[in-house]
This record gives sequence, structure tokens and C-alpha cells, in this order.
Amino acid sequence: MIRLATDVGGTFTDLVGYDERSGELFTAKSLTTVKNQSRGVLNAIASAEEKGGLRTRDVTFFAHGGTTVINAITERKGVRTALVTTAGFRDVLEIGRGNRPDLYNLQFHSPEPFVPRELRFEVRERLDASGKVIVPLELDDLRPIIARCKAEKIEAIAVLFLHSYANPEHEILCAGILADALPEVTVCASHSVSRQWREYERSNTAVLNAYVQPIIQYYFERLEEALMKRGLTCPYYAMQSNGGISTFDQAVKSPLTLVESGPAGGVAGAARIGDALGESEVLSLDVGGTTAKCSLIHAGRPTLNVDYKLEHTRIRPGHPVQVPVVDIVEIGSGGGSIARLDERGALRVGPESAGSTPGPACYGHGGKKPTLSDAILTLGIFDPATFAGGSMHLDKQKAADAIATVATPLGMSIEDAALAIVDIAHANMINALKLVTVQRGHDPRDAVFVVSGGAGPALATRLGRDLSVKAIVIPPHPGIFSAWGMLAAEPRADFRGTWFAALTQETLKELAGRFDGLEAEAVDYFAKGQDADIRFTYQVEVRYRGQEHGVFAQFDRKDDMHSFAERFHAAHERAYSFRLPDAGVEITTLHLEAVLNGPVISLPLLAATSNGIEVAMTGRRNVYFGASLGWVSCPVYERSLLGPGQSIEGPMIIEEATATTLVQDGQRMDVTDTGILIIRDNRIEAR
Repeated sequence: MIRLATDVGGTFTDLVGYDERSGELFTAKSLTTVKNQSRGVLNAIASAEEKGGLRTRDVTFFAHGGTTVINAITERKGVRTALVTTAGFRDVLEIGRGNRPDLYNLQFHSPEPFVPRELRFEVRERLDASGKVIVPLELDDLRPIIARCKAEKIEAIAVLFLHSYANPEHEILCAGILADALPEVTVCASHSVSRQWREYERSNTAVLNAYVQPIIQYYFERLEEALMKRGLTCPYYAMQSNGGISTFDQAVKSPLTLVESGPAGGVAGAARIGDALGESEVLSLDVGGTTAKCSLIHAGRPTLNVDYKLEHTRIRPGHPVQVPVVDIVEIGSGGGSIARLDERGALRVGPESAGSTPGPACYGHGGKKPTLSDAILTLGIFDPATFAGGSMHLDKQKAADAIATVATPLGMSIEDAALAIVDIAHANMINALKLVTVQRGHDPRDAVFVVSGGAGPALATRLGRDLSVKAIVIPPHPGIFSAWGMLAAEPRADFRGTWFAALTQETLKELAGRFDGLEAEAVDYFAKGQDADIRFTYQVEVRYRGQEHGVFAQFDRKDDMHSFAERFHAAHERAYSFRLPDAGVEITTLHLEAVLNGPVISLPLLAATSNGIEVAMTGRRNVYFGASLGWVSCPVYERSLLGPGQSIEGPMIIEEATATTLVQDGQRMDVTDTGILIIRDNRIEAR
């Protein structure tokens, strides 16, 4: 009765197994195998079998998250894709939107579309915005398109017709004809991925889904075959970007829902930790080997990004997609992020990463450039002998030699340069954390701060102090927390549809009826008409009359016009700092969140102990805190030897197999009865 999860990151592949009967936990970590990620998964499974006694024959549940989809998109390694669209609309994909983030850049160019113009084909047909047929589908237009796709060796076709979100009749007919004529080609109709308005966003969604669909299908087939050979014949699930899981078959139909698969596992885990602590406001941060990811859990639920854009930056508009994605801000500040001097001689950290090959200089695998991990080791936070549970010995001298390449030009000592690298990564993470809190209308002082990842706990307490959070929380097994979070996720699906209506008492009644239809789709998705224990959350996108965009507000079937309108006004005020109580209100989009209730990982109680904290102390280590404090001798504690209810004042270091936590002076660490570490800042509590 073992539930197993694996998370493929940019540097490491993590594994967590949980025995539901005994409460035993199996963990493992292996380097990610970039060319064939399934090999890294199997290496992690083999490591858990050898080290922890994992029995693959007893695995009854397998969840998997990773970077296959996002890598294929960012590295432009998807399949050769074509687009079939309404006559006159082939250039929507390239024109995009008139707004641009870098307003004064006169050299600005729109992002290169994933389908070149010569592979975007037009078909005569037309629907109006209500879905009424104006021009019937001209089937003869498909013949030259089919011939051209054969000649161009097209591997996937996206079909997108104007207003098909209101009536998919033409798309269904066209997709069926193309699939029959080109059986070896993947055909993706836009209505099967998105039923929302906005043609540019829907075009991107359909094209990118088709672009990666054969890739993810091949990857899952190869992974399934490898797992079966290892004796894992249980159901297989994929971690979705919405914070839930789906079967491999469901994921293959909509692979774009896996675009933030790995990071979403960490958010699901943070929500589970928040629930265990009775905290509904949770700020999560996961610092891995390549990136740092942060998100906000509000009112006990992960926040969804309704305007998600791939490759979006301050100066690049990115590629918008209409799939539900947990609101995650991701920056290139991980343990492997490379420190360098730019052309002006200023110190920069990331976004380039040393990855798993060759990795940071301290790994001893050939890396020569200084990284954040090298800096943390040089400051004395990491122990070179016990890193990763002793499975990997770090070379402190090679780390110092790498840091010297930036320290010498800056005229700094090795330790001051190392601290400068940490300072810059710290500033980058603070900015990212404010993006998901302050800039979304939320106060970080109202949240607990759940920090995970191999490098996260080493930086957590200083970040938490600067944000003045309620408490800093280090969950169990933080270095493999995204995989742990996958065992805390439940099967989930999101159903969205565009519907325009002025807000009246009558439209509220019709709104409830439309949600009934979405509920029926959810039941069919999960149980094919059978009884299923599903919980639903209803959200509606609403705007003031005359606005282009709206905000999502919760809908309750008991709502009257006044109660629902007040909820919308409050949501709008939180997002934009004002409300217009006398303005007309319009509904634009319905969103049903459907979650299939099922077992999730529990947090077993720690065994009570009468031993004092001195039993857990394994020694002392000097840590560099800067010129004002210099090197400070800090006690080192083994986390597995800490008992429930124990409390220790900082500064100190807490070590475990997957991470190292640094507690600052003026902070207090308490151990809960389930082994969660809660760190509170005496300075903040005294305010």
C-alpha cells in the first residue's frame, strides 16, 4: 500500500514513497538525466530500493511531475506543427496584442509564433459570437491542406475556428476529416482545450497543446514501459499545473495542463502543511537547483493565474495560454545559478544555471563557475561531509576557487564575495515573493512562510525576517517537497466557458443551470457517469460595464443579486483598489473547479521523547554572517533526533538528508508534534 511520487527538476530528480499502513517514508534523490528523463526516475527508484527498502511490488499509486512540457516549449523542441483556421485569420497568431510591456522600446518585435506563416492554412467558414452559422464549412478547402501537410511532414495540426467556443460544430467536423486523412498526425481542436473567448489567446493555447502533444505521449509511453519492467503496475498519475493530478491518458489529451507540473506539486504540499497548521494564508517558496518558485495559498486554496503567459518577462510579452495554472512566479535563482560580472563589472546571479552537468564547482564534476550553492558552502552553512545525507561530498576548496574568479576583480575576500552572491539571490527572491503578495493585494505579514527545496531552508529565515511573515515553516523532507506535495494532491479538473450576460436576478438562476451542465461534464470526466465523491468550487469572471477585463468572484448557489455583487465589488477593490457600486455589472466567464475526494499523504506523529535537545546536537560549525558579526560558532542539530515540543533559540543549524536550515540570532525554532519546524522571529513578535 505504498504511494509513490517523483519530480524531475532541472538538476535533481526527487522521489518520495509513503506506506499507508506503517507510515514509513521512502526518499531518494538522483541527478536528472536531461536526454532521457525517465532514466533519472528509474535511478531514483533504484536508489530508494537499495537505501530504504522500497518494495515496488507494493506500490499502488504513482504520481509524476516534471519539466518535459516546459522544456519542449522553451527549447523549441516540439514537433512540426500546422494551424488550420478561419479564412482571414491566419495572422492572428503573429499579430498578437497591441499592448506591450516594454513601452518605449522602438526596436520591439512580437514573439516568434510556434507555427510559421507558410504552415498556417485558411478554410472558408464563419460563425457569429453566439455560435450561429453564417458561412458553412467549405470541405473542399481541406484537400490541398491535407496534401501540403503530407508534403511538409507535419506531425501535429491545431484546428481553430472563430467563435468555436460558442459552437464547436465546424471544428469537430474538420478535425475528424483531418484525423481520417492523416492518421499518423496528432489533431488538436481548440474547443477540446479551451472554451473561452479571445482569439489570440485561444490560438496560442491550441497551437502549443498540439506542439507538445506527441512529445508527452511518447514520453509517458516510454515511462510506463520502464515502470512496468520495474514491477510498478499501479495506476499512473501526472501532476497538473492547477495543483491537482490526472491520469496519464487524461494528461496526454491536454498536455499543456502540465506546463508547471513540478512547481505545482510544491504548492499542493504547502497547502497541505497550511491545513495541518490551521493556517489559511500560506506563502510558499521552493528553491531548487535551477530556479526559485513562489506562490500564495489564499483562503486555504492555491491561487490560480487567470492570465498565464509562457516566457513572460518585464520586457517580453510572452505567449498567453488559457489553461488553469497555479499562480507561480519563477526566477533563475537556484542552487546552481551562476554568479558572474556583467559588462559594467557588477555582480549578477542567474538566470544561467550550472544544472546537473557539470553542476556547481563544489560538486567536483568539472564545474568551474561560482554558483549560489558554492557561496552557501563557503559561508559555512552546508557541511561538505553530510550534504545530501552524505551521498555527495562537497569540495570546499573548489568552491572557494570558483568564487575567487569574481572576488578578485571586485577586491573582496572570498567569504564577502560569497555573502554578496547570497545577498543578490536574496534580493531577487524578495522581489518575486512581493509579486505574488503585495502586487496581488495581499500582505505577507498575514501569511506563514513555507520554504522548501534543497537550498530554500538555508535562506528561509532571513527572507522571512525581511518580509515580517507570521512564521517561517520548514516542512518534513524539504529538499524533495515537490514530490511529497504530489502525494498531497487529489485528482482535479477545471471547466471554463465564456458566457456574456448582464447581472440580474434572472441571470443568476441561469448561471446556476449552466454550472449544472459543467458539473455533469466533471462527473463524466472522473467517473464516466458513475457516482463519484466530487467537491465543486464555483467562480465567475465579472466586470463593470465598459471594462475589457474582469476579476473572478466566488459564486454560491444561495446567492442573490446583492450578495454576489458585493463579493465581486470586494474582489475588484482588492485587485485594483477601487469599487463602482453604482455601475452596471456583466458576467463573462464561468469556472468550475472539480476535485475528486481521495486519500492524501498524512503527517504521522513524532514519537514522544524525554531526551533533551543536547541528544540532537551533533557539533558546532562556524558560519559567516558578514563584516559586523564575522564568523559565529553555531550549534548543529540533527533534525531526525529532535522531539515534539522542543524549542531552541538561534543562531543554529539544523541538518537533514535533503536540506540544511539556518536559524538567525533572535529567532526561535519549535518542533510540532508532526515534526514540522516553526521558526518565529522575536523581533517581529515584539512589535
